[in-house]
Amino acid sequence: MAMVSIKDVAAHAGVSPGTVSNVLNRPGKVAPATRERVEAAISELGFVRHGSASTLRAGHSRTIGLSVIDIGNPFFTEVAAGVEDVSSELGYAVILGNSAGSQDKEDRNLRVLAEHRVRGVLITPSGEDPARLDRLREHGISVVLVDHPAHRPDQCAVAVDDVGGGRAAVAHLLAQGAASVAYVTGPLTIRQCVERQEGARTAMRAAGLDPAGLRVIESMTMTARAGEKAASDLIASGLPESVFCANDLLALGVLRALLRSGVRVPEDVALIGYDDIDFAAASTVSLSSMRQPTYQLGRIATELLLDECDNPETHAHQHIMFQPELVARESTQ
Repeated sequence: MAMVSIKDVAAHAGVSPGTVSNVLNRPGKVAPATRERVEAAISELGFVRHGSASTLRAGHSRTIGLSVIDIGNPFFTEVAAGVEDVSSELGYAVILGNSAGSQDKEDRNLRVLAEHRVRGVLITPSGEDPARLDRLREHGISVVLVDHPAHRPDQCAVAVDDVGGGRAAVAHLLAQGAASVAYVTGPLTIRQCVERQEGARTAMRAAGLDPAGLRVIESMTMTARAGEKAASDLIASGLPESVFCANDLLALGVLRALLRSGVRVPEDVALIGYDDIDFAAASTVSLSSMRQPTYQLGRIATELLLDECDNPETHAHQHIMFQPELVARESTQ
């Protein structure tokens, strides 16, 4: 596919190439209406500027991009460790981008990665719009999904069965004698949160309980502070017999708030998290959790990406789905 030039953008927007250059490098010098017209042309034509002359000559750089939705979550830190280890072994550097769950921020990060002519991109997408990733592939940039399943045969993906994980977590709570369950989650715009909720309801249905009885507390962030706030809401409205949290940071916040309020865990409320981060086993009451192979996710995704980059004619796209593992500790026993 022919690369779009600054001259192409200028002609499309009805301005000079110099004006396009100013929009790219000195946008404050361009009138807002003109700048909007040029930016619209850039978007419509899929223009990507060159990051450096050396990269331009090679056609790509010895770098890959990693875009995650929450670098503050130790889950993604461990994924990044796997990515970096493989990349370093094979002579690549990694550029990290954090979308914070924002598609706008993710789009900006992907644009920067394209400008730097990265060899490929590993991404945990914040949304379900495949066109955004297709634009990278049109520019010769390979893309592999991390912690997200692929819905097409020409796309590599490495993911974890989040429906199965949610089902196993809540089945464990119910097996310990709980008859009521609350689900503390991050934004339900995030696929993992939705699928873990689906699994929780499946477990309730299998146990003969009404899945509509699952109490859902949705937070806009998935932090320990958000977990504390969710626990306060649960205490105010009447505690359930058990709580399932969509990640361990939320669960640790819930645990802290419950203990501070004199609620015994697990005697009064059983609690389970998700991810099995290092802090889970070290908490005041050790936290039961669903363990994910986080480091392996990063390693295998990177191996798939660089194989696709280096061996495009023989590369076979793979959809790899791991199963999470229940780790039962004091908070449910």
